[in-house]
Amino acid sequence: MRKLFITTAALVALTASEGFGADLPRPVMKAPPAALPVASWSGCYVAGGGGYGHWNQSTSANVKGDPIGPEVTSGGRGWFGTVGGGCDLQVSGSWVIGVFGDYDFAGIKGDVAVPFGGTTFWGHEKLKSAWAIGGRIGYLITPSILTYVSGGFTEARFSGAGLFVPQFPPVPINLSIAARTFPGWFLGGGYEYNLSWLPGLFWRTEYRLAEYARRGRDILDEGSPTGASAPSKPFVQTIRSELVWRFNWGR
Repeated sequence: MRKLFITTAALVALTASEGFGADLPRPVMKAPPAALPVASWSGCYVAGGGGYGHWNQSTSANVKGDPIGPEVTSGGRGWFGTVGGGCDLQVSGSWVIGVFGDYDFAGIKGDVAVPFGGTTFWGHEKLKSAWAIGGRIGYLITPSILTYVSGGFTEARFSGAGLFVPQFPPVPINLSIAARTFPGWFLGGGYEYNLSWLPGLFWRTEYRLAEYARRGRDILDEGSPTGASAPSKPFVQTIRSELVWRFNWGR
């Protein structure tokens, strides 16, 4: 009888413990969160903005190749607008290479000095426009910030200018210099930043230095060639800031 009681008690205890264990919550195994995709800088874009520029140029004068005065330097400064576009390719993780082109509609005004016949005449001149095509290579210091250097070919269009004697008040003369387009090269550097509050929108700021080839500019007398020329060699420095829209950002 005693053995039957002990055996029964043991069975009851075992059954109770199994039922109690079945009532306990079991741990739920959750899958690790999926990694967020990292957007690639590969793709194409359009850009638009503006900036501030400064130019100077060295000018001399000659008749049939014979110099008739010393070389003098003059320049100008002002604001400009710019539009452009390009394509980039992200390679080796943090490196980005690309090609681009842009067009500056300029309002950079200044003066040109022309040494002619023992007198240096002056005229009001304007850098009217410039375009550039080139490439860039950059490094992502963070996934959202690209630093880069750029370079390539450029052309700039300078207006003509009526000449005057630099005194007060200025004395206009019949001479002028013709407009001219100058070819050259440029080097630049800057950064591009992802404006995360709007997918695809970036902000770019770049410094650029352009050196143009020396080209002759006809000296005109009431619009007719005089046989004299005023070769000029411009240098242009700009700082530009643009908004960039990348088509495929986040895909």
